[in-house]
Amino acid sequence: MTTPTVDGLIVETARIYLEQIETFSTRILSLEAVLKKEAARSDASSRMMTMPGLGPITAMAIEAFAPTLSVFKRSGDFAAWLGLVPRQHSSGGKQILGRTSKMGQRDIRRLLIIGAMSIIRWASKKAPIHGTWLHAMLLRKPRMVVAIALANKMARSLWAMQTKREDYRDPLLTVA
Repeated sequence: MTTPTVDGLIVETARIYLEQIETFSTRILSLEAVLKKEAARSDASSRMMTMPGLGPITAMAIEAFAPTLSVFKRSGDFAAWLGLVPRQHSSGGKQILGRTSKMGQRDIRRLLIIGAMSIIRWASKKAPIHGTWLHAMLLRKPRMVVAIALANKMARSLWAMQTKREDYRDPLLTVA
């Protein structure tokens, strides 16, 4: 009777893990395909996907986990519900802003921040247009702070898009 060697056990364990990774990867790809089809069918999701940094996963997550956006009175209320606004420690007319509250819906907040990071990564590969909000923020703030601020702007724009039933309009292309 032969006993398995340590090397053989490691190889067998690695083989099992690789098979599991392959199985899960296949399942994830098929679920993503279904999700893309469902997002394309939904008016709200297809409207949200017109915004840069928002794909079918984020759009469907917002549609699934967020209440109807018309429930929120203002766009800032939606951003606050997501936990993308700074805490206020204001008193006596002096406004003091703290860290981001991080209260609210974690999944949507995380997906919006990931979308904002993809926009920042794209903007850093191409030189950001001089004079834009993103360019100014990237010059003076850390990338993660800019990503959270951009996610906040994205949430506010999403609220406006959904309540007015309009597609995304690029601020650089609109006339002031």
